[in-house]
Amino acid sequence: MNGMSRSSPAAQAPSPSAFFHHRRHHGGMMHMTFFWGKNTEVLFDGWPGTSLTMYWVCLAAIFVVSAASEWLSRCGAMKAGPASFGGGLVQTVVYTVRAGLCYLVMLAVMSFNGGVFLAAMAGFGLGFMIFGSR
Repeated sequence: MNGMSRSSPAAQAPSPSAFFHHRRHHGGMMHMTFFWGKNTEVLFDGWPGTSLTMYWVCLAAIFVVSAASEWLSRCGAMKAGPASFGGGLVQTVVYTVRAGLCYLVMLAVMSFNGGVFLAAMAGFGLGFMIFGSR
């Protein structure tokens, strides 16, 4: 068979579960389910690390970013006004910044840390309550 034996390890297909186990560059495994704990990485390599203080800073940052995205969704710059190039440019910049903040929150939640998830939901909820509800 073209010089290849059936028992050759190079000829075997990877198992389906191999696609779900991503290796980090330092050899650790990424979480693929929610977990609780302060030892995590969110958005940047090594941040917040293993420090409890930095973990709380991380949760506060995620909370503020998600609340800020709610504020940008409902700020006066996003209201329809007279059609002008300047007004459209301001709306475009605000929309782009808001979308970027939302994507940062999404990437943070993809760390699968339960505290990060709760901080993001609390930020979105409080942001909506303050800026969006009557």
